Amino acid sequence: MKEVINAHGLRAKRSLGQNFLLDPSILSHIVKAAGSLESRTVIEVGPGPGGLTRHILDHPIDHLYVIEMDSRCIEIMEELREHYPKQLSIIAGDALKVDCLQLGKPPRKVISNLPYNVSVPLLFQWLEHIKDFESLTLLFQKEVAKRITAQPRTSDYGKLSIMTQWCCDVSMVFDIPPGAFLPAPKVTSTLVNIRPKSSPLNVDPKALQAVTQAGFNQRRKMLRASLKSVVSDPLSLLEKARIDPTRRAEELSVEEFCDMANAFSTF
Repeated sequence: MKEVINAHGLRAKRSLGQNFLLDPSILSHIVKAAGSLESRTVIEVGPGPGGLTRHILDHPIDHLYVIEMDSRCIEIMEELREHYPKQLSIIAGDALKVDCLQLGKPPRKVISNLPYNVSVPLLFQWLEHIKDFESLTLLFQKEVAKRITAQPRTSDYGKLSIMTQWCCDVSMVFDIPPGAFLPAPKVTSTLVNIRPKSSPLNVDPKALQAVTQAGFNQRRKMLRASLKSVVSDPLSLLEKARIDPTRRAEELSVEEFCDMANAFSTF
């Protein structure tokens, strides 16, 4: 991989959130964590020099779609496609503007070392259509991974935890130290597995987003105060949801937030 990088004069761009992962052992473990890839449609965002891409292509996939906006990396992908003409397609552009539901056929899996600067917006975008994915195996900054997987009554618990966990089972798989990347970031990265629940909680996602946003915007305040930004009578809303108005957002379970969102939807 270093030879590929040197041959193309490739240097990571901070503006694109690039940190290239080159260690073959780590790359292999990332792909293994995604489970069976046999006959799957796989999507990778930001392949860079193609380390993870090559490990995915070593498996009996149906097809791999890589989404890349860096023309230098697209050149590398074009060279790689010459060896995998039937398995690899290249989408040039911004992943936030790509409709992944138009890529291949289910079951779809996303496996990516996500650019740090778009990791959370991409996750929210995929969560809106999570039923169309079998799994998301993604690298995040560790602080983001902790927020995704956090439990109530912890400092990391918040909107990201709830908006992911109401519809998905989530787990942190392993950490990756800064030195494994080129260039080395200032933070540790963590691989997270996100899989759609077979029976997600019954809730309107927009209502859930509204009440979680309000609750955690003022997380130190009691719900009877923090919810005033979205409803004129928080006490009646909380009574309908059977939630004590003196509790704070960080004390509620994901299920209780869904109850509150359902009450909000009909309020």
